[in-house]
Amino acid sequence: MTTKARIGFIGVGLMGHGIAKNIVEKGYPLTVLGHRNRQPVDDLLKRGAGEADSPADLARRSDIIFLCVTGSPQVEDNVFGRNGLLEGMAPGKIVADCSTAEPTSTLKVAAAIAERGGRFADTPLVRTPKEAEEGRLVVMTGGDADTLAELQPVLKTFAEVVVHAGPLGAAHKLKLIHNFLALATAAAVAEAIVTAKKSGVDLKAFTDIAVSGGADSVMLRRFAKYYLDGDDSMAKFTIVNCAKDTRYYTHLAEATPTVAFLGEAVHQLYTLAGIQGFGDKYVPRLIDALSQLNGLPK
Repeated sequence: MTTKARIGFIGVGLMGHGIAKNIVEKGYPLTVLGHRNRQPVDDLLKRGAGEADSPADLARRSDIIFLCVTGSPQVEDNVFGRNGLLEGMAPGKIVADCSTAEPTSTLKVAAAIAERGGRFADTPLVRTPKEAEEGRLVVMTGGDADTLAELQPVLKTFAEVVVHAGPLGAAHKLKLIHNFLALATAAAVAEAIVTAKKSGVDLKAFTDIAVSGGADSVMLRRFAKYYLDGDDSMAKFTIVNCAKDTRYYTHLAEATPTVAFLGEAVHQLYTLAGIQGFGDKYVPRLIDALSQLNGLPK
């Protein structure tokens, strides 16, 4: 009988908990790194996971290490910091980064891991915490064929679609472009809703028309749950993370280089919403930020 790879997991937050839960429930030995929010950690321990006290300790106890943290600064801190992954790295180990990261940082991290004999793949995600819990995420992959083939059975424990994007860094580029398109759509929906509210257009009528024509989108349907029913849980992604992701996108466009008029405008909109005090709110609350800016009640 083939022994399953030992999996390490850093970042058991909104997305990471569901991923880690599916990994351990489908028979993989799992070790997680402690988190300031103990609830998801304790839940995974009850399901059979172990707990490491540092990234280095986790790396020593794992064959494959997943990162699912906020962005590149957090990735680099876990890799290069005191008691970081590099201190526990050994030949043959794989680090898979599910975070939304800057491609230049991805290549820097991958090179450092390769110097220790390890391997790296970028494996960012699409969909929401709900699909993470259900094991129905979409994963983009970047890296060499042998490493990705080794990762594939583990990815399949929490993803129903896995798309190969190309070499190292390609998946993180694809993720930034995807997120820009999604968040730009969200920004357009929020602006349209505020204009509809202020001009007296019935929002239910607007929604019925929009979902029946060319204005339909996943973001519109998620936002409709908020502006019609007050439920923002269909898009559990904070506005501060929207600002971070759209800034990463503009960095990518600048480095390419491509002109990114809309990217800059969308980034500034999310930055403004954060300054207004909505940074820790989910993205549908962009409607509230624009309502406030336009002198409308919530």
